[in-house]
Amino acid sequence: MWLDNKDSVEYEIFKQYQRALAVVGVNFSHPQVWDALVDCSDGLEDALRAAISYILWLQEQKHEYRANVILVRSLNEKWKPVKWDDKYLDLPTLKSPGQKWWEGAAKIWGYDKRNQLVADIVYDNGKEYIVFINGKEMLVETAWRWGWERVLDYASY
Repeated sequence: MWLDNKDSVEYEIFKQYQRALAVVGVNFSHPQVWDALVDCSDGLEDALRAAISYILWLQEQKHEYRANVILVRSLNEKWKPVKWDDKYLDLPTLKSPGQKWWEGAAKIWGYDKRNQLVADIVYDNGKEYIVFINGKEMLVETAWRWGWERVLDYASY
């Protein structure tokens, strides 16, 4: 199963789109979503892109949608994106809180300081964690609550 193989091409493709899909409401722990992902390796990237672009269109039109249903149908029916631009993943509406925090850290602390303190932002089981160079970790939502100065102190020691 490719979802358990972090070295597989399919897993790498999935990781590129996972956060954007989570932001628009996909619940990856839902059994139907999981089954559809597991069963789809051929056409995976097209199906993920098609689901995201369709959801973006629905949001633009102010239509209600069920992200899980859209993703499952896209994967099962091997949808192809009608309109896709790689810049979609840079849209503020598709950025996760962790991505926003990462960018904010560069603005507040500067790129060099951020890169000296932060090793990675990790997405795991629906939660995002900041992994600091000093070996400490913190939930992104905790970092937002704490504020920049307190997180800086935490990451520095």
